[in-house]
Amino acid sequence: SFRKLWAFTGPGFLMSIAYLDPGNIESDLQSGAVAGFKLLWVLMLATIIGLLLQRLAARLGVVTGLHLAEVCNRQYQKVPRIILWLMVELAIIGSDMQEVIGSAIAINLLSVGKIPLWGGVLITIADTFVFLFLDKYGLRKLEAFFGFLITIMALTFGYEYITVKPDQEKLLQGLFIPYCQNCGTAQLEQAVGIVGAVIMPHNMYLHSALVKSRQVNRANKREVQEANKYFFIESCIALFVSFIINIFVVTVFAEAFFEKTNADVNAVCVNTSSPHSSLFPNNNQTLEVDIYKGGVVLGCYFGPAALYIWAIGILAAGQSSTMTGTYSGQFVMEGFLNLRWSRFARVLLTRSIAITPTLLVAIFQDVEHLTGMNDFLNVLMSLQLPFALIPVLTFTSLPSVMNDFANGL
Repeated sequence: SFRKLWAFTGPGFLMSIAYLDPGNIESDLQSGAVAGFKLLWVLMLATIIGLLLQRLAARLGVVTGLHLAEVCNRQYQKVPRIILWLMVELAIIGSDMQEVIGSAIAINLLSVGKIPLWGGVLITIADTFVFLFLDKYGLRKLEAFFGFLITIMALTFGYEYITVKPDQEKLLQGLFIPYCQNCGTAQLEQAVGIVGAVIMPHNMYLHSALVKSRQVNRANKREVQEANKYFFIESCIALFVSFIINIFVVTVFAEAFFEKTNADVNAVCVNTSSPHSSLFPNNNQTLEVDIYKGGVVLGCYFGPAALYIWAIGILAAGQSSTMTGTYSGQFVMEGFLNLRWSRFARVLLTRSIAITPTLLVAIFQDVEHLTGMNDFLNVLMSLQLPFALIPVLTFTSLPSVMNDFANGL
């Protein structure tokens, strides 16, 4: 029933925002520039594994009526509970830093450098109030707003894809042939970064909580089965959309900038009278790109429109993911610490925890030299994964928690 599917549609698309945050976009463009089309199969496998894990998280929320942090609070002793909470908070802070910095970079590009990085961070803090404003008018309105932001991302990054026209044969080879010929340390780091960027640890906590927004009679086994089915279908659609958008970014940079040198880009930027040509020294070192330099390079090669459209897509990614990060922080704090604060107080605290280190980075770090930080944060996400995976896999296989819906394997 499409009517029932529509009724259950929303949580999966909110969850899929984590697969499209600026950290993901940066991982995509770097893997394209560093390894060409060779790591597309890693992106596809990571998305499929992410879908399976999100399905488990959603099932936990539907069957038990509790989200993952609440189940951890009930099932674990004090020490492992505190360790898990600290690890997921660390993951949220790392993710939030990428999202806020990504938004700030987009604002810097759109303002032609007039708004500094720290100014963009301060503007992004206003997301808190946008979030509170929308949330007050109901979850469906918030879900519709996120759907609008995903559409903007699809259109902007789709425009870049059509403009660059990547090689379709290489794209299919990269997706379905798991290889990485002539790859070294840089490519391995990008592969690990893709996994960390795609499968977000705190996203399991978020998804298990979002599905509780739909009324399900848990005493009725058929209703629970039906809810699980529709949430899974919705997650498949949402993650397929996010996967396509990620492919757009990887292939654009794989086609246009793989094995390019700084001298190649410098020559093109000078010819187009780009004000950013000094970003690329006139030497034969391999081109290194991040969200900021990526937009500049697109502007040099494909015109100013490509730069501004890129920045709009990054801004949509950053704005949406900062709000879902706020949601994650709220649910995690509620569940693990059993806090019952007002929504405003909770949001203010969770935003402050992540904004403080981000603001320090923005003040003391140059917008042109943030690549290393994002690489580090993506690898950090990979290291945090077990602290979310172990609880999800454990609880969804326990009959004492899941009753008749426990996993067989």
